[in-house]
Amino acid sequence: MTHAQPAWIHTTDYHTAGEPFRIVHEGVPELPGSTVGERRVAAIANAGGADELRQLLCNEPRGHADMYGGFITPPDDEGAAFGVLFWHKDGFSTACGHGTIALGVWATDTGLVESNPNGVTEVTIDVPSGRVAALVERSGGKLVGATFRNVSSHAIARGVTVQTSRGDVVVDLSYSGAIYASVRAAHLGLAVEPEQYTDLIALGREIKWALNESPEAQFADDPRLSGVYGTILWDDLGRHDGGPAQRNITVFADGEVDRSPCGSGTGARVALLADSGDLGSTETLEHRSIVDTEFAARWEPGAR
Repeated sequence: MTHAQPAWIHTTDYHTAGEPFRIVHEGVPELPGSTVGERRVAAIANAGGADELRQLLCNEPRGHADMYGGFITPPDDEGAAFGVLFWHKDGFSTACGHGTIALGVWATDTGLVESNPNGVTEVTIDVPSGRVAALVERSGGKLVGATFRNVSSHAIARGVTVQTSRGDVVVDLSYSGAIYASVRAAHLGLAVEPEQYTDLIALGREIKWALNESPEAQFADDPRLSGVYGTILWDDLGRHDGGPAQRNITVFADGEVDRSPCGSGTGARVALLADSGDLGSTETLEHRSIVDTEFAARWEPGAR
């Protein structure tokens, strides 16, 4: 009997507001392609065993059903520090805000990007949906906080009717590096509470798959971005001093749940709220997760 030689894979685990992110920085297969978007296509096809490695790191016993992570890759060009291929248990995604935040902290923790010990360091990263940035703030060398600047986001469609097991519901679609469907939980007779977790997942999956092939969820310019990535079920928490407040559960891929408020999903909510006039350019969205962790988000006028 012969045995394959062991392969060493070096990873570092972070979490952002409760959501895990496993950074694979050594042992990533070399993938064909000149951009992160092209390398994602190759990874989906299991070039170099990339998809098998994703499954190895994501599934039990090394991972779990809601595991998330990314493979570090070369950037598209010298304008970024590095690239990343985001992955979860069902495949490779085009965007991940909580992962971008974790990557920014990791890059400054490890010295990959030189960090300002008393100020903000910008870490530019190429992802499948474009170029994003993490802004990492430190004081006395200690981490104070981190922000991510997303790709340009926008509302896609409003008032789309979807048939569900609880009757018809009206859904709004928006893009924030990936396409999200947003629906108020109360319109399904639900609330964003841990006790309703199972029902929220089931309805989130129904809505995603009902809209995934719809005309509204297709990108003519780049079909790689087509399809509904996740469903955001949200509760209105009124307003705080600086703007609106909401609690959400983001059900992404095929029934996975983001324990954070979801970074790119928060961007999708901001796009809709800005479009409707419910979030002004000087206001901040207080966005909470189902476990009550929080992101604060705003939009920049005229951003491209």
